[in-house]
Amino acid sequence: QVQLAESGGGLVQAGGSLRLSCTASGETFSPYAMGWFRQAPGKARGFIAAIKWSGNSTYYADSVRGRFTISRDNAESTVYLQMNSLKPEDTAVYYCALKLTPSYDYTLWLTDEYNYWGQGTQVTVSP
Repeated sequence: QVQLAESGGGLVQAGGSLRLSCTASGETFSPYAMGWFRQAPGKARGFIAAIKWSGNSTYYADSVRGRFTISRDNAESTVYLQMNSLKPEDTAVYYCALKLTPSYDYTLWLTDEYNYWGQGTQVTVSP
């Protein structure tokens, strides 16, 4: 089993920044990729960003590209999401997730492809 723990959420004004962290613990940690998703009230959980655990490949939803940056620290088993120029529509619960199995890149967008999930952290952006 792998446990994922997110931190860094909070309340910020529009235009501000937050940095989310997600640290993995548990059994031998060897993911294929890790991703960030978010879920606003009344909406489905949606893809934000993903990063492969080897190499430099990153992937972003159109809605956050250029504002959010995903990165990782392999030694610390941690993935980060730097969020800049935040907008009220970014308000949601943010989840990190871990994908074990290599596959086509498009699968990184799919919630069902991820094996483990964190508990979520609330991000609220005020106007």
